[in-house]
Amino acid sequence: MPRKLSNALTSLSVKNAKPGRHADGGGLHLLVKKSGARSWVYRFMLNGRSRDVGLGAAAGLDAISLTDARDTAAALRLKVKAGIDPLEERDRKAAQALSEAQAAHVAGITFEAVAKAYIAANEGSWRNPKHRQQWRNTLATYVFPVIGEMPVGEIGTADVLTILEPIWQEKPETASRIRGRIETVLDAAKARGYREGENPARWRGHIAQILPARPRLTRGHHKAMPYEAIPEFFGKLHQREAVAALALEFLILTAMRTSEVIGAQWSEIDLEKALWTIPAERMKAAKEHRVPLSPRAIEILEGVKPFDSKWLFSGAKGGKLSGMAMSMLLRRMKQDCTVHGFRSGFRDWAAECTGYAHEVCEMALAHVIGNKVEAAYRRGDLFEKRQRLMTDWALYCTNGSAAGSEISPIRGAAA
Repeated sequence: MPRKLSNALTSLSVKNAKPGRHADGGGLHLLVKKSGARSWVYRFMLNGRSRDVGLGAAAGLDAISLTDARDTAAALRLKVKAGIDPLEERDRKAAQALSEAQAAHVAGITFEAVAKAYIAANEGSWRNPKHRQQWRNTLATYVFPVIGEMPVGEIGTADVLTILEPIWQEKPETASRIRGRIETVLDAAKARGYREGENPARWRGHIAQILPARPRLTRGHHKAMPYEAIPEFFGKLHQREAVAALALEFLILTAMRTSEVIGAQWSEIDLEKALWTIPAERMKAAKEHRVPLSPRAIEILEGVKPFDSKWLFSGAKGGKLSGMAMSMLLRRMKQDCTVHGFRSGFRDWAAECTGYAHEVCEMALAHVIGNKVEAAYRRGDLFEKRQRLMTDWALYCTNGSAAGSEISPIRGAAA
């Protein structure tokens, strides 16, 4: 029967051992590689399996002494005797340490940090600068003071309600948008592994059970001037000597949106072809839109062209016209309608007073075709038909009829 080893190695033999495995007894081995590197290994048997556990270096600055290696091996023998697998225990402790480190990292990630990261990652896809600014402003004003410094993984329903309840009735539109933005940020946090469970800002089935629904008409519709009243109003507008009046005339004649008109540049205009091409990045549907210009619209542009600006309609300081300029003009003229409402007036006139097809009128407004099959087959933009439609609309606005009238001459250059 072979002699059982016990303390077979010495400090000198550890230092001078040749490449190979050298047993010290009790499962402790010195492993020497051809490169001269030395390390301690403890071999054990458990459940019929032989396994090795590395204990550390046996030479170098971080070397474990022979005595310490024996003490470690003795401690591991006791665990094996108790049925504990040292390798599984080590892996379990490593996993626990990693989990604790990750938890500590996540605990340090605040709602404000996640929100700012979300905005930075997504604002490039938000075409409206006002939308980007509203995200920042509403979070900074209402949200960050309450939960900005909280770990994003700890935010609950009570925290969300602390923000929403004071403004839910007083500022329902703002409160609704804030709730949606909190929900979006918390969803982003969950996707990144910073939180678990249900979203405490979710409306359906959650916040909706606590707070009353916002009235559907809180935002309201864009109040429109009846199309029958537009020719008379157009005559009054024609008498005004202001850039805002010219811009509003142009907006009515083209049936475009405020942002599209005040952001229009001369580089988009072809006077010879009577064409205004609005690039995709300025359109709500993110698709280039060609606008046929009626003779009256061309006259307006020729009247403002002498002004030295890249914008069709310049503001007082040379920049583009303010987004409120036309709304303020309507207020001064004591008109109970919105600028955007003139698009509705145009659409009602086209439906009630003309025989133009539905799709022609919808394309004139740059509306997206709702029917996907129809949209797939309709490749053109019906430009020639829309050109006739917009000419008839201009005749109606200036004379109250859709054909057979002359276009009134444009007034002098606007002040």
